[in-house]
Amino acid sequence: MHIDWAALGSVFGVSLVVTVGLVGLFTLGIVGLTKHEAAASGTGNVALARTGAYVCFAACAAAVAYGIYLIVA
Repeated sequence: MHIDWAALGSVFGVSLVVTVGLVGLFTLGIVGLTKHEAAASGTGNVALARTGAYVCFAACAAAVAYGIYLIVA
């Protein structure tokens, strides 16, 4: 049995970077919703906080959908 260590390392590296990026993006969405609540109390822009959070969540959903597309296709 022969293992292509370079390919395995490449897959591991890309998976790690994409996972950390996706978690970071989702975290920004949650922070945006938290800022939305703070902005509603009068200390910021409510629409900007909500829109930013929704953009982050939409990007996460798009990344997950693309990953599923890659697996199925």
